[in-house]
Amino acid sequence: MCRSSNLLFRLLRLRRRPYGLPFRHWARTTTLDPADFWSNKRLRDKFRLVFQTRSATSMATNMESSSKVRENEVDHVDMLNASFDGYGGVIVNVEEDMDENIFTTLLRTSISQWRHQGKKGVWLKLTIELVNLVKPAVKEGFWYHHAEPTYLMLVYWIPETNHTLPPNASHRVGVASFVVNDKGELLVVQEKSGVFKGTGVWKLPTGTVEEGEDISVAAIREVKEEAGIDTEFVEVLAFRQSHKSFFSKSDLMFVCMLKPMSSVIVKQDSEIEAAQWMPVEEYANQPFIKKHKSFDYIAKICMAKKDNKYVGFPALPTATATSAKKSYLYSSYQEE
Repeated sequence: MCRSSNLLFRLLRLRRRPYGLPFRHWARTTTLDPADFWSNKRLRDKFRLVFQTRSATSMATNMESSSKVRENEVDHVDMLNASFDGYGGVIVNVEEDMDENIFTTLLRTSISQWRHQGKKGVWLKLTIELVNLVKPAVKEGFWYHHAEPTYLMLVYWIPETNHTLPPNASHRVGVASFVVNDKGELLVVQEKSGVFKGTGVWKLPTGTVEEGEDISVAAIREVKEEAGIDTEFVEVLAFRQSHKSFFSKSDLMFVCMLKPMSSVIVKQDSEIEAAQWMPVEEYANQPFIKKHKSFDYIAKICMAKKDNKYVGFPALPTATATSAKKSYLYSSYQEE
């Protein structure tokens, strides 16, 4: 029986029960004839009012229930695990593999929520084991930012504006070591590979600064690796900047003066063809050195330093402004 018919049936039985008459007896004897209902305007109006009231109440109840369901869905929506940085950005670190379709759904839902929260850049870190999630991320608008041996970092910009995400590292940092002994001799090497292979050019020991390594420490390490000489850092003499030197990256080379603590050379067989102590003047007068301006400048600075006519930049221990991490300021400033 439909709701209106059932309500009509109940109304047909709604007649006032006489005082003192038990309900069970009254209920069996109060059936109203349908003809009487249609001829009774007051009863018809009462039926219409009750029906409209019930319909409105039911509708309001359903709307309230639906609203609660929607709110509940928002509160418990599945999103990617992420943290927020201090620049309105989101850092996503996916730790477990998942189906590509599930990942795409979670990614879309998460971006929608972050957009609603006013977030801007999204940093998505995928370890090398999650390479299958790179393609769906790129399809959603992510692009490569940088890669390390164990992960790939992708980025996404939520606002419909030009992004202000910081670029990947733009420079490679290297060191060249000026090591002079008490005889005024300079430690020089010939390399087995690279642009100097087979040229016969004697050069300063050089190398790349490793991640988390100080310039002073890198210079000491490279001399030890290439020539087996123990040294102490004295100061930075100069630095050079060049561009498009390594996979389109720029290059910073710091020329460092080191004090030798040993003298017996033990060359690195894998990279060094030869190593020796050479008079500074002989090094500076090599045709290659005199032909190339930057090398000539460095040679002249080294000779001036040997003659105490040049002041470099010692390492002043300090700490970073945002933390207590140890760092160095290279400066000729001396406190009184």
